[in-house]
Amino acid sequence: MSQDASGTSPFTGAANPYPGGDPYADYRTADHPFTALPDLADRRLGASVIAAGDEFFAERENLLTPGPARFDPELFGHKGKIMDGWETRRRRGASADAPHPADDDHDWALIRLGVPGIVRGVVVDTAHFRGNHPLAVSLEGASLPGTPSPADLLADDVKWTVLVPRAPVGGHAANGFRVDAPERFTHLRLNQYPDGGIARLRVHGEAVPDAAWLAALGVFDLAALENGGHVEDCSDRFFSSPFHSIHPGRSRAMGEGWETRRRRDGGHDWVRYRLTGQAVLRAVEIDTGCYKGNAPGWAALSVLDATTGADPAGTAGWRELLPRTPLLPDTVHRLPLPGAPTATHLRLDIHPDGGVARLRVHGSLTDEAVRRLELRAGPPWRG
Repeated sequence: MSQDASGTSPFTGAANPYPGGDPYADYRTADHPFTALPDLADRRLGASVIAAGDEFFAERENLLTPGPARFDPELFGHKGKIMDGWETRRRRGASADAPHPADDDHDWALIRLGVPGIVRGVVVDTAHFRGNHPLAVSLEGASLPGTPSPADLLADDVKWTVLVPRAPVGGHAANGFRVDAPERFTHLRLNQYPDGGIARLRVHGEAVPDAAWLAALGVFDLAALENGGHVEDCSDRFFSSPFHSIHPGRSRAMGEGWETRRRRDGGHDWVRYRLTGQAVLRAVEIDTGCYKGNAPGWAALSVLDATTGADPAGTAGWRELLPRTPLLPDTVHRLPLPGAPTATHLRLDIHPDGGVARLRVHGSLTDEAVRRLELRAGPPWRG
């Protein structure tokens, strides 16, 4: 099932009671093109649910847990069924004559994005909440400097922008919503009407870093997602996403890196990165951590400066910076770059296939790139 013209997945109403067996067998999902973008609310990027109005049945922190929600039909606690999600108590009306909640009654949760940025779409996943999901949801965004507290965010003078107007959602479904708001946001407020359970929240978009912080750092990782790096394209994402290669920290398992299928055609795999902005490059790190029998045999690096008008998706303007260099399994390879090249894009070619856990590209922004970031225009060069 695809999105309708409004950009909303047309799931409404409760799902059937759990029939036994695979709990995802009757899960309702859809093709959301924006999910190719990274999840800015990924807990591994530093995102957090910092407050909620109610979390009686299931903790708010579950909203951002990586991976799909799990369901154990035999698991109960002192408060009832233990669910892998955020679940609030049932709201009641004001009196016996008006036992139902008022139309505007709702529960809320405040989310700090792991990476501030422009939100392109969200998935409000109600997996396993079959008859206890909310009737509707809405989502708002705000942009505040530093690390504001929940009290700061709930102050009367904070400007909240509606990203998803109040919309119905279905139970046991991946409810997707396309977002058309060009501003940079640091925090979100998720509202559910009038109450219920939501398993996961995914916030897909493009990172827009803090220019002042990057200027203070001077030299930093220009490919890192948290610093505005972006994967524009790659040859293969069969086993895992290339965005994993620009996540923070070292990977702890093969699934936390970028891994391609085994090539049988004589070719090779590649991934193209858009850096934070135009920058002077100094060194790279290619980390094959956890890839022991499936690391690439060799890697090469090429760069391009798209401020010249060259198309990153084409072949003109690219120049090889590092010829095919042998790679070892489960190893961090630190490689200084000769000549201090200036670039906006970098391409990693691996021969013939395999897995790369992390790519780090150390350097510093040019004055023009800093100016563009300060305007909060987002990454200025797009392939």
